[in-house]
Amino acid sequence: METVYLGIILFLFMLAVFDLVVGVSNDAVNFLSSAVGAKVAPYRVIMWIAATGILCGALMSNGMMEIARHGIFRPEQFFFQELLCIFLAVMVTDVIILDVFNTLGLPTSTTVSMVFELLGGTFALTLVKMAGTEGMHFADYLNTEKALSVIMGIFLSVAVAFFFGMMVQWLARLLFTFRYREHLKWSIGLFGGIATTAIVYFMLIKGVKQTAFMTPEAKEWIAANSGTLLLACLAGFTVVMQVLHWLHVNVFRIVVLLGTFALAMAFAGNDLVNFIGVPLAGYDSYLDYAANGAGSDSYLMGALNTPARTPFLFLAAAGLIMVWTLCTSKKAQKVIKTSVDLSRQDEGEEMFGSSAVARSIVRTSMSLANTVASITPPRLKAWLDTRFSQEDAVIADGAAFDLVRASVNLLLASLLIALGTSLKLPLSTTYVTFMVAMGTSLADRAWGRESAVFRITGVLSVIGGWFITAGVAFTVCFFVALAMYYGGAVVMAAMIVLAVALLIHSNIRYRRKLKSEHEDNLFRQILAEKDKNRVWELLRTHVSGTFAGMLAYTADNYAGVTDGFIEEERRTLRRVAQTIDRKKELLRKVRRRELIGLRRTNRNTAIEKNMWFHLGSNCCVQLHYALKRMCDLCREHVDNNFNPLPASCAAEFIPVRDRVKRLLLRAEAMIRTNDYSHVEELMSESAAVNEQLTELQQLQLNRIQEEQGSINVSLVYLNVLQESQEIISALRHMLRASRNFQQ
Repeated sequence: METVYLGIILFLFMLAVFDLVVGVSNDAVNFLSSAVGAKVAPYRVIMWIAATGILCGALMSNGMMEIARHGIFRPEQFFFQELLCIFLAVMVTDVIILDVFNTLGLPTSTTVSMVFELLGGTFALTLVKMAGTEGMHFADYLNTEKALSVIMGIFLSVAVAFFFGMMVQWLARLLFTFRYREHLKWSIGLFGGIATTAIVYFMLIKGVKQTAFMTPEAKEWIAANSGTLLLACLAGFTVVMQVLHWLHVNVFRIVVLLGTFALAMAFAGNDLVNFIGVPLAGYDSYLDYAANGAGSDSYLMGALNTPARTPFLFLAAAGLIMVWTLCTSKKAQKVIKTSVDLSRQDEGEEMFGSSAVARSIVRTSMSLANTVASITPPRLKAWLDTRFSQEDAVIADGAAFDLVRASVNLLLASLLIALGTSLKLPLSTTYVTFMVAMGTSLADRAWGRESAVFRITGVLSVIGGWFITAGVAFTVCFFVALAMYYGGAVVMAAMIVLAVALLIHSNIRYRRKLKSEHEDNLFRQILAEKDKNRVWELLRTHVSGTFAGMLAYTADNYAGVTDGFIEEERRTLRRVAQTIDRKKELLRKVRRRELIGLRRTNRNTAIEKNMWFHLGSNCCVQLHYALKRMCDLCREHVDNNFNPLPASCAAEFIPVRDRVKRLLLRAEAMIRTNDYSHVEELMSESAAVNEQLTELQQLQLNRIQEEQGSINVSLVYLNVLQESQEIISALRHMLRASRNFQQ
């Protein structure tokens, strides 16, 4: 069995590599979103700074490893085989859960998943042991006091981070305003000094105590002189930052880059235990078992109560894997986009819809805000409005927010996380950084009436995902640990194979999804462009692509609906129905994007083209509704196994259907190439096709009057003919709108 145990330990380390990859993909948002969102430097520079911080933090994370060794359970009460079941169950569950969230593009908490997986696995084996041992209680197996403090620290960090993010950003904005370059004469030196001192103190003075290469004498000297070092740093950095400002160096940029380094360092120091803490605990358990309890099934693991001594090689290897993942992961970029979009200062694409809870929160907040505004003195209110005026705001091209907010985001998040690390509480870096960013964006009045409901829905979705993570992690690990305990090595091997298979399948599916997804780079160019004439040119291209794409989509699905109805193909109708349902939300998002683009063009151009834009957009909606109404009736008819369309009706309809499809494709090519030289010819043909459809309608009405065929199929057929005419009508209006919009 010792060889089997060694194989399991090796697999734990293999899973740790997977865990590092998916964990960093998830948590990169924590330390990159502020710098990326503010475009403080080229992306490559930001990555190098973050990578350096990760390496330094990994080397300082030794003290946090004790959470996985004895922070949740009492190892002296568990046998080696039992802990092995818990450790393996934790790693299998953790890798799968994190990969699912990364694939969905939602930030989740690696700390929450690790803690609740340990709780779930330990709880399962605790029930087993209590059933066979009298007089034992949960507190004898679970480190309930420590576990409770960890859980409370994690979830309290949500409220703490949001509150302090909102308050500090509000004060910072009062001090600097959105035109911060006009208010930096003396305040910037003090702000930069405080920020830099805080970061250096918590990152280096607090963090350096955890490193394995620090001598006891050096640690003692740092502890004894912390106050002096703090004052010296504050005075020195304040002078340096003020001098740099006089030399026309952007101090905020320095603070953001330093904060990115510090937050990456805090992330690695605090969260590395989430990825390799369990495998290292398993490795130490195996070494102790092999040295003292080999061959015994009742060897207790009290050795895990001793302080962790993580080899430098393991920490360095973990840091290098994290850096490699950070530089190559596409999933990390997707998760960063979610966080940046939710804290964006101006308008843009909203990734989330609205929800009843979000609408209720917005209404309550507006009522409260109106009450506060009514009792605020007018002069004070006017002064506050001037401090928060966003006219002439200093925001880099394409950035989501300015350097003031990015500085506060990084400063607060790094301080809170470093404080938790120094207290050996595994605060969730995801919770802290995300909620700080949400608090600062709220204080900056980035959540206007047009976007608040969508932003709040997004925040609630992410927070809900965290709670789902906790519940799923606990439940899945509970059952996996039980299965491994009773199934032994066979079930362990099966779980290992299952975890690897799921990971491979997930990555294959994600690559396919990336290929199929069309990233709207054109819209991002519109948001980043400052030249209004260039914005108009980009918008014309975007709108023509939307109109042409809708016509091609209609042609494809119109053929699918009619074929499914005529040939009674339920699968085809079901597929088309799912496609139509997804298209509705996409049309809403695209219209909002293009409206934002239209507002960024010249005012005269926007006024002139507004009517044609909305006419074309309404035609897209009408095409969608025509397809939906047609598909719903056809699908219901086929699902009920009613009589099929008679062959005579199909024979007369199919040639006309094909003409409708050709018209759609010809119009699509015309709009896409912006060549309307044959538009009159196409209009004439569409009128002729419309007359043919009217004739078919009259012919079918005559058949009904003469009691020929089934009533049900006749009604569906008449609906198909009517909706086909609606498609022709929308096509004609779209051509007119597109031609006038493009000219």
